[in-house]
Amino acid sequence: MKELKKQSYAKKFLYSAIHSEGYLCSCKEALEWVEDRKRKVDVNIEITKLSNLSDWLFNKNLGRVEHYTGKFFSIDAIDVKIQSIDGSSKQWSQPIINQPEIGFLGCIVKEYDGLLYFLVQAKIEPGNVNKVQISPTLQATRSNYTKVHRGNAPKYLEYFNNHKESKIIIDQLHSEQGARFLKKRNRNIIVEVEDDIELTEDFKWLTLGQIKKLSGYDNLINMDLRTVISCIPFNEVDKKFIESIKKKNENGQLKNFIFFDSLYDDKNGIESINKTISWLTDLKSKTDITIKNTSLKKLEEWDISDEKISHYKNLYFDILWVNANIRYREVASWGQPILAPIDKGVVAFIIKKINRQYYFLVQAEIECGHLDVYELGPTVSCVENNHPKGSVPFLELLFSVDKSQILYDSYQSEEGGRFYHEQNRNMIIEVEDIPPENIPSNFRWIAYNHLLFFNKFNNFLNIGARSLLSLIRFD
Repeated sequence: MKELKKQSYAKKFLYSAIHSEGYLCSCKEALEWVEDRKRKVDVNIEITKLSNLSDWLFNKNLGRVEHYTGKFFSIDAIDVKIQSIDGSSKQWSQPIINQPEIGFLGCIVKEYDGLLYFLVQAKIEPGNVNKVQISPTLQATRSNYTKVHRGNAPKYLEYFNNHKESKIIIDQLHSEQGARFLKKRNRNIIVEVEDDIELTEDFKWLTLGQIKKLSGYDNLINMDLRTVISCIPFNEVDKKFIESIKKKNENGQLKNFIFFDSLYDDKNGIESINKTISWLTDLKSKTDITIKNTSLKKLEEWDISDEKISHYKNLYFDILWVNANIRYREVASWGQPILAPIDKGVVAFIIKKINRQYYFLVQAEIECGHLDVYELGPTVSCVENNHPKGSVPFLELLFSVDKSQILYDSYQSEEGGRFYHEQNRNMIIEVEDIPPENIPSNFRWIAYNHLLFFNKFNNFLNIGARSLLSLIRFD
């Protein structure tokens, strides 16, 4: 292997991804570090009433719950109508988080002895199911990093704002949960530094392989770190580099060779990128979505009270009000609304081998908060109890396969700053094949390397798909 500094960043990232143990901090030490932070940091999250949140109020004129500054985010109400060219339609009303600011989700990386490391944070959010999760170097809304809260600026912000201090490697806008956020996007960014950085006890250097290995634990790697590392363009490595890694695998520690072989486009696939774009464009051109603001008080199927906002059939989610006290945050004490799902969900990709490459069964998925009608999502993304039995394609298949077909299976949390104790079962399932007649028109087999290509662009892959792609290991 040539000196790493002479390699492309895609190769550097892949080289880091096959090292599931680092020299600066072992995985065992990382787990002990997280447990130590849980013990040492005082946390108190109290579910309360809206009237007890000093900085939040119900705006009667706009019919929404908002911060007194008009910043951060608000809880709005919307009427949604989806109309297809074939005459079918669907409409509903719901509360939604309106957070128009574009925030930072960022990682600092640095080479040590020819290996790329990520600076990660042991971070506590009020909605985290297990208090501390491993997070990116920086996760901050614009209101946070401009200090609307009158607190401190986030640590290491200067490396993302002042590029004399760092070099941008990846910089992309990606959507958030489109069924809960209204047109929300974040800036997913990775920057490289050469100078030494002084670390506090909340930060550690981990390889990409360690992050992926630790994602096998339930609710340990937070959503923001997963979406940042999903942006890494592994598909830009060449076949020669892949073969050189495989040849050096003399002791057999690397097992996922088909994922290696799936990284580059061998032109023998079932569909071209242009055909996939045309399929998605056709769906978008035949579907209209109309969103109108309304008042929370006018939502017929939702109960609005000082205690919470909830669906009258106890479906979907509640909006709760919480007071949070967390030491060592930019602000140690605050109140806020937070969305609490009624049940756990499942987010899964079904994949199959074609010509020694992995293909993913992808769904063109509509979520009312997305900017461009459809985004590419996982095969299955749902909370089962919210849907009539048999109405979610491929859901039953997930739970009927043999254990040997399950490549990945763990619970992962949604972002704890806005979602309270939300967990989804993340799964990747391998099948021999699915008859074409059993695949709906908004589903399509797409090559792994094509998904990585599409993920370079805004509003192509939704957050569920990106979360699952981040979990794929190469070691």
